[in-house]
Amino acid sequence: MHLVPQILFVAILAAAVWLFTKNILQIRRTIFLGQPEDLSDNKPQRWKNLLLLALGQKKMFKNPLVAVMHLVIYAGFIIINLEVLEIVLDGIFGTHRLFFPYLGSFYTFLINFFEILAVGVIIVCVLFFSRRNILKIKRFISKDLNGWPRSDANYILIAEIILMSLFLTMNATDRALQIQGSEQYHNTGRFVFSGLFAPLFSELSTTTLIGIERTCWWIHIVGILAFLNYLPYSKHLHIMLAFPNAYYARLPLLGKMTNMVAVQNEVKYMMQPELAPPGDAQPMKFGAKDIVDLSWKNLLDAYSCTECGRCSAACPANITGKLLSPRKIMMDTRDRATEVGKNITANGEFKDDAKTLVKDYITVEELRACTTCNACVEACPVNISPLDIIIQLRRSLIMEDSNAPQEWNGMFSNIENNFAPWKFSPEDRDKWVEDLL
Repeated sequence: MHLVPQILFVAILAAAVWLFTKNILQIRRTIFLGQPEDLSDNKPQRWKNLLLLALGQKKMFKNPLVAVMHLVIYAGFIIINLEVLEIVLDGIFGTHRLFFPYLGSFYTFLINFFEILAVGVIIVCVLFFSRRNILKIKRFISKDLNGWPRSDANYILIAEIILMSLFLTMNATDRALQIQGSEQYHNTGRFVFSGLFAPLFSELSTTTLIGIERTCWWIHIVGILAFLNYLPYSKHLHIMLAFPNAYYARLPLLGKMTNMVAVQNEVKYMMQPELAPPGDAQPMKFGAKDIVDLSWKNLLDAYSCTECGRCSAACPANITGKLLSPRKIMMDTRDRATEVGKNITANGEFKDDAKTLVKDYITVEELRACTTCNACVEACPVNISPLDIIIQLRRSLIMEDSNAPQEWNGMFSNIENNFAPWKFSPEDRDKWVEDLL
């Protein structure tokens, strides 16, 4: 009978790992529906970006107080979960505190350090929950977050508070069992926080204490495995994707717009027809109408977005009340990519659903409001670029659908005919100087 918990644990662990792997591979496939883009240059700078932006959270420290609070949650998530390794091995082998006999007093130091972080995570999560739901900071009450996105953020904060509380309760009852001299509960020494609560459990029987400790152990580890499988459906997938996204950030000067090779070739073939490829050329597409027209990096950006709203808070169009919200651009792109991914999974290939990213998800009014000032990219903690997506979608509107304001069409016509935005022929362009002679 003593093997039953081990068998049950291994089954739950295997199912959780299988499901997580399946969902992550599906997201990876969806990201690579995007167009190829080579971002493998300048590896030293890319590693520097990964270390400073993703690991060091450099951009977060523009607001030091919030940055420190976020760092506590981040460090807690990364470091405390080292303790999960021991829990997993204990579950597989049927042991208890497997590492203690090998680490001795250093083990107690580690658990105490984990407990300090756990308390810090609880405090910061309560503060973040209050900022969203009591203080109602402007970027957290935007209509962008109505519905699931707002609930998602709250669910994660509540889950982290519960997981950390279970960890401390597990340690407190474990310590109480140690004090009682219970078999298999090694005397690890006093824990810094849970040790304060251990005396509260001293009057309980050994059986009751073991029941509480084991219940906390099971809920804690199953909760972590559930959290792992929640990530692919949550904005908190950025916990993982922030690292590759920072590494593959575009390195040219911020705000630099890339030329469209197809347009350059059209001009070149017009000037030198002999260079045009023989035969009937495939019709060219300009810009992006749907997610398959964007690059894979655009889609990685969308899945890496944590919906923090710093981009929209910095956007001058958004600040002045226009419809544009860079955060919504990223959320809409991710939603459309997810929908396309599900379509492919269900049908074996993409079946036309009569939808596109432009118009069905992102409106023309939103795209036209963008001033291309690059404030959204500068504000993003992991260098996500809503601007690049906006530019690609706007190019499609103008060059594929001829959908541009009349003022723009007049300027385009002048550039095409007069090589300048104004209604003056090239021959007349210098006549203004005649009055100066």
